[in-house]
This record gives sequence, C-alpha cells and structure tokens, in this order.
Amino acid sequence: MIIAEDMDMIRAGLVLLLEREPDIKVVSSASTGSNVIPVVLEYSPDVAVIDVDVHEKESLTAAAEIQGYLPDCRILLTARFARLATVRQSLAAGLDGLVLKNSPASQLGDAIRRVHAGHRVFDTDIALAAWGNTGCPLTEREMETLQLAAAGDGINEIAFKLSLSSGTVRNYLATIVRKMNARNRLDAVRLASTSGWI
Repeated sequence: MIIAEDMDMIRAGLVLLLEREPDIKVVSSASTGSNVIPVVLEYSPDVAVIDVDVHEKESLTAAAEIQGYLPDCRILLTARFARLATVRQSLAAGLDGLVLKNSPASQLGDAIRRVHAGHRVFDTDIALAAWGNTGCPLTEREMETLQLAAAGDGINEIAFKLSLSSGTVRNYLATIVRKMNARNRLDAVRLASTSGWI
C-alpha cells in the first residue's frame, strides 16, 4: 500500500489508475510535504510517494523525517523536471527513488514495485537530464539562497530561513549575479531556471 502526496497525480486520476493494479492500494493522500508525515505515521505504508516540485525543501525534509520514524517505509519522489540539486539531495539522503510525475501509471506502478522490493529507482530521463546540467558555478549555500529568491522570498525572509544575516544574504546574491554573469537577481533566477539548476 502507498500514500500519495503528489496532488498532480491525484488531479490527473493516476491514483485511480494505480488502484487498478492488483498489488497496489492507495491508502491516503496529503496536500503538502509537511502534511504527509502525520498521514504516514497513521497508516505506516510500504511506500510513500512524495512530490518535490511545489515545496522541494519541505518535501525532502519530510522524506528524511519519515525515514527516521519508519525505516521500513520506502520513499519514492516524483518531479516534473530534472534538477541536479534534487537528484543529488535524493541520493545523498538515501531515498529510494525519483521518477517523472508525468510517467504513465504502469511505469509509476513498476517504480513503486521496484522501490518496495528494495531497489533504488531513478528515472533514466530525469537522471540523465539532471547530470547533463553540470557547469553550475554556485556553491550549495548560494543555490539555497537563489532557490529562495526564485520562490519570491525577500532578503530578510531568506536570512531568517537560512539563519544568516541580511548582509550575508546580500553578499551571496551579489556573488551569484557576478558568477552567473547576470544583469541582476531576477536574471540570475531566469538563467538558473533555464539551465535546470533550480
């Protein structure tokens, strides 16, 4: 049995298609990464399917927490686009898989089965596309800063979320703009997004 946290899967009817598989049962769903933790603890599923597109950091944190609470629960992430940072973080955290959310239900079902059987499943298309997005000149902390800026956070919000001073955030943003040969912060976000770095 699985818990689906991917609202796009739910809206697209993939959950209904997955439930047609004789060995897969969707026991519940959650709307965000933070909401999935109590649902997983309540149902103790074999596999939790978690979307990383909307709240990537929140979803990855939730996945890591689930591993701590329920080590036997396997974690399969879904994403719409290949992001090198997401692939790296998923691998580093020891998560069980990452697949494209627009995969056909049968392919998603196979990924769930393989993850349940103890295999690590990283969609070939997403992994190759992500590893092809090399050449990012930014450090991990600079990437975190730029991701928050891309989400619309201001300097003070970024400083609070990353436990930094506002001056340090300004310095990071200036360094990011310089390293990327961007015109300004918005241009840096655009360039990073186009390159698949964020």
